[in-house]
Amino acid sequence: MATPPLALIAELTHRCPLHCVYCSNPLQLRANSEELPTGVWTQVLEQAAKLGMFHVHLTGGEPLARSDLNSLVSVAHSLQLYTNLITSGIGMNEKKLASLLAAGLDHLQLSFQDAEESSADRVAGVPVHARKVALANLIHECKNLAFTVNLVVHRHNLDRLDSMILFAESLGPQRIEIANVQYYGWALKNREWLLPTREQVQRSVVIVERAQERLKGQVKIDFVTPDYYASFPKPCMGGWGRQLMLVDPSGMVLPCHAAAVIPGIDFENVREKPLSWIWEESASFRRFRGEDWMPEPCRSCDRRALDFGGCRCQAFLITGDAAATDPVCSLAPTRKLIDERLARANSVTNPGYRSAPAPESADPWTYRSQPA
Repeated sequence: MATPPLALIAELTHRCPLHCVYCSNPLQLRANSEELPTGVWTQVLEQAAKLGMFHVHLTGGEPLARSDLNSLVSVAHSLQLYTNLITSGIGMNEKKLASLLAAGLDHLQLSFQDAEESSADRVAGVPVHARKVALANLIHECKNLAFTVNLVVHRHNLDRLDSMILFAESLGPQRIEIANVQYYGWALKNREWLLPTREQVQRSVVIVERAQERLKGQVKIDFVTPDYYASFPKPCMGGWGRQLMLVDPSGMVLPCHAAAVIPGIDFENVREKPLSWIWEESASFRRFRGEDWMPEPCRSCDRRALDFGGCRCQAFLITGDAAATDPVCSLAPTRKLIDERLARANSVTNPGYRSAPAPESADPWTYRSQPA
C-alpha cells in the first residue's frame, strides 16, 4: 500500500481576473459549468482527511472567485486540515479577509509579478499591483494568519531581484518564495520571452543567498531555481504519486498540475472514484511511482531515490516521451535539447534577449485566456 499523501491541492476554479503570461494552468481551461459544486468539494475534503492528509492548498485560477470559499475553509478547518489560500488577492477586502479568518484560514500566499507597478501590471495583463499592496498591508495586521509573499521571476524582472526582495520584505511576511517560472501551460507558450540568461541566473543565486543570510531568523526565503540551468532535475512534486494529490475544477485527480498533458493516461474523477482508491489502486497514480518504469541512466543512477527521474510532464513536453529521463538532467540522452534552448536564450539574436521588455505596442506575449 502506498504511503498516505501529505497534502491536497484543490484547484477550485480556473476563473481568474489576471491573465499572467507565465500561468501554469492548462491551455484548455475548465469551463465554469464544469466546476465541482460545494457538496462534492466537501466530500473531497472529508476523504482527504480520512486518507491522512495534513494540508489543503486552495488554489485556482483565483479561488476567491468561488462564492463558497468560506464554507470550504470552514469544512477543512473542522477536519483539522491546515488551510493555505493561494491567491492573487483580487476579490479580497477587509470584510472578506475577516470572514476567512473566522472560518479558520491558517495561511495565505499572495503573489506579486514585480516590485514595479508598471511591469507587474503588464505581466498580469491588468492593473492590479496597487490593490495587491493594499491587501498585503491588511494581511500584515492579522496576527493569527501566516503570510507568504510569492515572487515569480523570469528574464524581464530578474535584473530587479534585489529591489523585489526589499519590496517583499516591506510587506511583513514570515516567508518569501522566489520562484523561477516553470515552463508548462501558458509559460511554455511564452518560453522564448521568459527564459532568463545564464548571467541573470548566476547573479540571482548570489542575491538570494545574501538576502537569506541577512534575514536569517526573521523571514524565511525559499528559492525555486530554474530547471533548465540545473545539472540534475528536481524531485517534481516529491515524486509522481508519492506526496500530493491535485483535484482540478472538474474533479479530475492528478499527481501534479500539468499531468493532463501526457497522452494515454486515463485520470480518474472524484465524481466516480474515492481519493483513497485513486491514490492506492489507480493506474494513473501508479504509472510512474516506484522505479520499474525507469529507463537508463535513471534505473542504475544513485540519484533515482532523490529525484525519481525528474518531471514526467517536462520529459513529455520536451522529448515527446513521458517515460524518458528528465532532459534537464546532465546524464539524460536528450540533454542536448535543453542546451540548444539555453544557447538560444543566451544569444543576442534571440528576440527576447533584452532583460527590458519590449514596448507595449510590440508586446510579444500570449496572455492567459479565461474559461467560458
